[in-house]
Amino acid sequence: PDMALQPCAYETLWDVEGDHLNCMLVQRSGDMGLGVPFNMTQYATLVYMIAHVSGLKPGQFTHIINNAHIYENHVEALKTQLARLDEAKPAPSLWINDKVQNFYDFTADDVKLEGYEHLGKLPMEVAV
Repeated sequence: PDMALQPCAYETLWDVEGDHLNCMLVQRSGDMGLGVPFNMTQYATLVYMIAHVSGLKPGQFTHIINNAHIYENHVEALKTQLARLDEAKPAPSLWINDKVQNFYDFTADDVKLEGYEHLGKLPMEVAV
């Protein structure tokens, strides 16, 4: 396909352990400033959604990144982010509409992040 950047996350491995659904995400490359946080959030949410419609509980999410890297133009923003660790807000909660029973019936309104608070924008541009 015609795209500026090939997808970095390319494989998931799933297993059920007792009543828990586990997922391993494998990624060929990972931009730690921008790409990895989005990939982690997307796939962890997917685990919750699939577990929900399967009657399972979300289990372990493992993320393997072959080439984890920080782009030079992200260094200052990431230093600022690390300096804010003591100011971190409580983690938000993921809400999933419990009325949805078929994965393909999910809409954007059926999945929400509740209680998210941030400490201000940290600008980082996509490096291609």
